[in-house]
Amino acid sequence: MPESSFSLRLEGLEMQFRRVRLHSREWLTPGYVRVRLVGEELTGFTSLGADDHIRIFFPEGEPEAIEELRAAPSREYTPARFGADWLDLEFAVHGDPAAGTAGVAAAWAATAPIGALAGVGGPRGSKVVEGRPDFWMLAGDETAVPAMRRFAGLMDDQARGRILVEVADTAHELPIDAPAGVAVEQVHRGTTAPASALAARLSALGGQERPRGSILGFIAAEQSIVKPGRDLLLERWGVPAEQTVIKGYWKRGETAEKTPR
Repeated sequence: MPESSFSLRLEGLEMQFRRVRLHSREWLTPGYVRVRLVGEELTGFTSLGADDHIRIFFPEGEPEAIEELRAAPSREYTPARFGADWLDLEFAVHGDPAAGTAGVAAAWAATAPIGALAGVGGPRGSKVVEGRPDFWMLAGDETAVPAMRRFAGLMDDQARGRILVEVADTAHELPIDAPAGVAVEQVHRGTTAPASALAARLSALGGQERPRGSILGFIAAEQSIVKPGRDLLLERWGVPAEQTVIKGYWKRGETAEKTPR
């Protein structure tokens, strides 16, 4: 196999804990919300990798001690965007927050009052893309959209690739801006099990000719996507494992909030 045109380099970061407040929310679809967190303690925050994870802490009320905030329920998310004193996160909201059937993070993102306190821990490390992949293969459900958008932001105008986004239906589609040579496809699962439509699409790609050159593979969705993701990238296309990220971000039957495994 010819020498790869890129690598994924691990880089550690200094672990920090920050207090932030909810500044605003924007519903991008009926089940997907973007929130902005702000705070002076975000000064110096950085996220070097598209698939970075930070832990968000969701307290009830206003804990006075930092230890109480650290003890609050928490979940992991990918930073969508960030600036000098702000951080954007995106949440797939499953269930009904008002009825108590949504997870703690989704309920907070959907209903917490503006100004509500939260905590941010991390990221503790990043996988940084060095070089230029010949082909980008990105696939995921709503929970993976922030990472796929960040990967798309690394692509140059001549990039080639494919991005698959599994969503429920047309009303829930989540666009991803990408160069002209990168096909973005919204895969509708309808009432089928999470990740099943995406798995079927990956299987179909396995029957087609392998893209030329070195491939960066990122596949993340419900836990059941791991096997078909490995079947495509590692078995059928022969992509080196160190040039792939294949994860179950959540598990069916548990709260549908991102918990990298």
